[in-house]
Amino acid sequence: MLCVSAPLLGRNSRLVKPFFSNLKQSLLFSSRVRFFSLCFPSTQTGVSSYSSHPIYQRQSGLLYYQPLRSNHTMASQSSPQSVHSFTVKDARGNDVDLSIYKGKALLIVNVASQCGLTNSNYTELHQLYEKYKDQGLEILAFPCNQFGAQEPGSNEEIEKFVCTRFKAEYPIFDKIDVNGDSAAPLYKFLKSSKGGLFGDNIKWNFSKFLVDKDGKVVDRYAPTTSPLSIEKDIKKLLGIS
Repeated sequence: MLCVSAPLLGRNSRLVKPFFSNLKQSLLFSSRVRFFSLCFPSTQTGVSSYSSHPIYQRQSGLLYYQPLRSNHTMASQSSPQSVHSFTVKDARGNDVDLSIYKGKALLIVNVASQCGLTNSNYTELHQLYEKYKDQGLEILAFPCNQFGAQEPGSNEEIEKFVCTRFKAEYPIFDKIDVNGDSAAPLYKFLKSSKGGLFGDNIKWNFSKFLVDKDGKVVDRYAPTTSPLSIEKDIKKLLGIS
């Protein structure tokens, strides 16, 4: 931040306008100055007309200037750009940097062990993984207990259930929330990237997001969409005819 102190102009408001005009011209298109403040004595006059300008804000005796484009720049720097930007927890509480999946097509699913969709989805997810894991497909399963309390077990119990009953070899992650204020950051990103038919919120267990090799969300599927029915979309991402 650059802080510039205006000259002590007293009540001679005729000198304020040229000062601001010259300063604005010098800094408005500067790519190196993103934020500065102008400090004025409390008796300074002639400031109000400038403080009402769209690019100025008067706060506690300070006049702030910020090029409009820097908002976009800072937002783009801080906002996640892909799934690969996130770190999540595995079922044992260890950090997993999702950038390890760069170059992979991802199917991300919120799962549950006691749902009417459990058997069919886990069976078909296993079939997809066995068929395409060596060609670049990864399935990321995130247990969630927000829908009918149908995933009540511990991480250890969930992992044992999936791996024993359905022979799952793809990773099972830490149990998370997918909706509400406590939703995992990854799921906030997924939902904002690809909204549902009736709003962004996840509707039920086994909602699915398909992510390309660059970590961009390319499609979203309802809980009732069977994993095998999206095989053609997976093959397209993998470059398989």
